[in-house]
Amino acid sequence: MKSLPIIWQRLVSQDGKTCDRCYATYQEMQRAVNKLKDALRPLDIEPRLEIREIDEKSFKAAPSESNRVWIAGRPMEEWLGATVGSSRCCSVCGISDCRTVKVEGATFEVIPEKHFIKAALIASSQLLDLTPEAPLR
Repeated sequence: MKSLPIIWQRLVSQDGKTCDRCYATYQEMQRAVNKLKDALRPLDIEPRLEIREIDEKSFKAAPSESNRVWIAGRPMEEWLGATVGSSRCCSVCGISDCRTVKVEGATFEVIPEKHFIKAALIASSQLLDLTPEAPLR
């Protein structure tokens, strides 16, 4: 079975908390990965989610690294033709502006399940064996 790596990282405070935005994104991602497992199984592709934590010092140096996703080694926004922005978050993030994603004109603080699925399906198509078959005679 071919692996479709999905990496998600977010801020985790010293007391183990993350912001509401990241927590909601995590829930959306879990639903997406479960659906992707069923959808990709017949294609012999398995999504594998890796969750990484960013500490507060790293977050303060680069807040846009929190709530970031890579699928098959590329940022999720590349698969979607999306752009990255930022907006004020909440108490765990302090006064930092956190990552947003703009897809088809709409800006999202919480990344919706459908965007994970779409990006993963596009990435999965790259894993399919696309070698041409012998022509019919």
